Amino acid sequence: MNELKKDASLGITILGALFVALLIKILCFDIMIAEGTSMMPTIYPGKVLFINKLAYGFRLPWSKKYILRWNYPRIGDIVVFVSPQGTIAVKRCVQIQNQEYILVLGENSEVSYDSRNYGPISADFVLGRVEGIQ
Repeated sequence: MNELKKDASLGITILGALFVALLIKILCFDIMIAEGTSMMPTIYPGKVLFINKLAYGFRLPWSKKYILRWNYPRIGDIVVFVSPQGTIAVKRCVQIQNQEYILVLGENSEVSYDSRNYGPISADFVLGRVEGIQ
């Protein structure tokens, strides 16, 4: 009987740890693998990107706006955002317009589909900031 309690306790601990890890991934930090060549030479395809989802504020995954905002993208930040086509994109912030809109450009201008094509994006579309590249 004591063994059964230990097994149940271990199972609950493991499930709790998985739940906390999932919450952290959904709400705080994420890992992505880069695709495409628009950010070369800074980011090559296949590189692992570490994304800080709390860099600019707090938002729920299904929300289109920040619930709490404590910062805005700065010039030079590499940001992850929802593009006007609805895809997830990674580009560098190069200009800020009234803190509400930003211009983002890929570093490989020959192949990058960015603000030169679709104009400024809302700061609310930014999902996070790239903190590390491996």
